[in-house]
Amino acid sequence: MKAVSAKITPGLNLGATLFVSDNSGGKVARLVSVKRGKGTKGKQGCAKVADMVKVSIRKGIPDMRGKVFDGVIVRQKKSYRRRDGERVAFQDNAVAILKDTKGNPKGTQIKGPVAREVMERWPQVSRIAAIVY
Repeated sequence: MKAVSAKITPGLNLGATLFVSDNSGGKVARLVSVKRGKGTKGKQGCAKVADMVKVSIRKGIPDMRGKVFDGVIVRQKKSYRRRDGERVAFQDNAVAILKDTKGNPKGTQIKGPVAREVMERWPQVSRIAAIVY
């Protein structure tokens, strides 16, 4: 995975509830695991903006409900610091569902803003976003 330019504070524990921000069919998802995440023995993994995660769809269209998909965290409530000193925090925790492990999104548009760090690491996801902040 490509490195991001910000020092992002991990803000999402396993089991966190996420809003599905794209039009793939899901509405609410639960964080199951962090893919390619470094862990310490005895510590539970946690996710941050631009991380690839596994999510379980909790609410949405019936054929998606209960299934597990890959996704990318596009927003987090916990504030984090960018290299220029700016602090960034969003109103909700959101994820975009992926079609494959290469980073191609399942939906065709993303509702709401997407963090700039997602654009650096996942250009295909940021391409369908309305606003990059």
